[in-house]
Amino acid sequence: MIPTDINEIFLFAAAIFVLLAIAMFYRAVAGPTTQDRLLAVNVLGTNTVVILALLAAGLDQPWFLDIALIYALLNFLMAVAISKFTVERGGVL
Repeated sequence: MIPTDINEIFLFAAAIFVLLAIAMFYRAVAGPTTQDRLLAVNVLGTNTVVILALLAAGLDQPWFLDIALIYALLNFLMAVAISKFTVERGGVL
């Protein structure tokens, strides 16, 4: 079943990104190194922002974009804080 309406295409793309997020969650839990886990968590945050933006377009709900923007800012601050913490501890969490 191929989506034909533009809103259906956005929702289909969001569903694909959800499947990718599930795969990345596995890497965040079972990553062999701390750096793999940190990168996976950062990718999950970025993936969440993309999913929210696609939902905003697909459902015609612009307030999803506000949530996506706030989540993107929090994701950036988390990445900076964890990087600073990791460098101060010598690369090991």
